[in-house]
Amino acid sequence: MLIAHPGGPFWAKKDAGAWSLVKGLIDEDEDPRVAAAREFTEETGWPPPLEPWLDLGEVRLRSGKRVQGWAAEGDFDPAQLKPGEFTVVLRGRPVAFPEIDRVEWVPVEVARQKLNPVYGEFLDQLERLVPEHG
Repeated sequence: MLIAHPGGPFWAKKDAGAWSLVKGLIDEDEDPRVAAAREFTEETGWPPPLEPWLDLGEVRLRSGKRVQGWAAEGDFDPAQLKPGEFTVVLRGRPVAFPEIDRVEWVPVEVARQKLNPVYGEFLDQLERLVPEHG
């Protein structure tokens, strides 16, 4: 499973429970699958995985944001990550950070330790849909 570590100073020294999935916002009237493909490319610099995609459902983060999860087979080299950036103002100056600073391929049991706990629902669904990869 490919997991992503958020970029920026807040996340720099956090590990267990801090990792996420490659994700982003859905534009108004945008198909969620199209948004997922677009965000995957924006956050990693890679083309999205080929079909078929498995719908893993939806979870709600503590912030109230809803996240739609998808799973697909892929073969991406974490060393080739080319993430998008976001800008924050620090000490009165804009500073750019990568949206994600690294990605890793991990087994589902490691993903359960590293991911924000809310994503456990996606892992449960993935194991139901593809039991041999659990």
